[in-house]
Amino acid sequence: MREVVLVASGGGHVQQLKLLADRLPYTGHRRWITFDTPQTRSLLGGEDVSYVPYVGPRDYKNLFRNALMSPKIGVGKKTEAMISTGSGVALAYLPQSGIRGVPTHYIESATRVMGPSLTGRVLERCPGVRVHTQYESWANGRWGFAGSVFEGFEAVPQAAGKPNRQVRKVVVSLGTIRPYGFRRLVERLVDMFSDDIEVTWQTGSTNVEGLPIHAESMIPDHELRARIAEADLLVAHAGTGIALTGLSAGVCPLLVPREAAHGEHVDDHQFQIAKLLDDSGLAVSRKVDDLMCDDLLLATSRSVVKGSQARELAIA
Repeated sequence: MREVVLVASGGGHVQQLKLLADRLPYTGHRRWITFDTPQTRSLLGGEDVSYVPYVGPRDYKNLFRNALMSPKIGVGKKTEAMISTGSGVALAYLPQSGIRGVPTHYIESATRVMGPSLTGRVLERCPGVRVHTQYESWANGRWGFAGSVFEGFEAVPQAAGKPNRQVRKVVVSLGTIRPYGFRRLVERLVDMFSDDIEVTWQTGSTNVEGLPIHAESMIPDHELRARIAEADLLVAHAGTGIALTGLSAGVCPLLVPREAAHGEHVDDHQFQIAKLLDDSGLAVSRKVDDLMCDDLLLATSRSVVKGSQARELAIA
């Protein structure tokens, strides 16, 4: 039986690839290579999954560990193709797949609006690896435009004469990438939320010790989606995965980018995706220091619908 091997880090990377998988021009049995987290176990329930060591940003030790595993769990004689949306774990598996002549594709994360990530810049130099962007604006001779995970989503206002929803139930999601936390956002929201607001705090890798909240580090994907669908508002770091979760639930998320200057991420790429979604009306974006109560109401004044069917990915 032919198989398609899908490689992705946890969080937004695996969520993007899950959404894009149904649009692939390959039809073989799907086998996943990813990290073992409550999110991936929930998101990929019922799928064929190989769990591998976590690879963080600039995590060369675990990158090497995965590279040693690649000959055993990577491609085989029946592999139809290998596809990845990153991030670092792709460096352990895609180069070996490309060298062996298997159709190998790297689809850059939708977070990278202006150009490729470090992973992408390395992989574009690897023999046999085809690289793709989700934005036509920076496609070129080397990088082809594959299509986007955001295709089909459309923001719509509340019905005429209908008042904005009151903010009574909120989901806050901070992201899981280690070792980067986002305590500044929690502290800001604690000051803004009134006592009668019911808040789900998914804090991920953020240290919230000493703060007056009930934190849940990781909530299974299906449960998080259900809570977002029931909430009046989603406030989140500007990660592609959580943004897609909100949009899929019909919610206009309030996105707050992490800032590298505060040690909250490896760089400031979250500002790119936050601005893109804000400009299109699919999200409201604010910096932590600029966040106001009116921004909560603005986000609740919109809904999101899924319109046209997204087309097959142009990666063959």
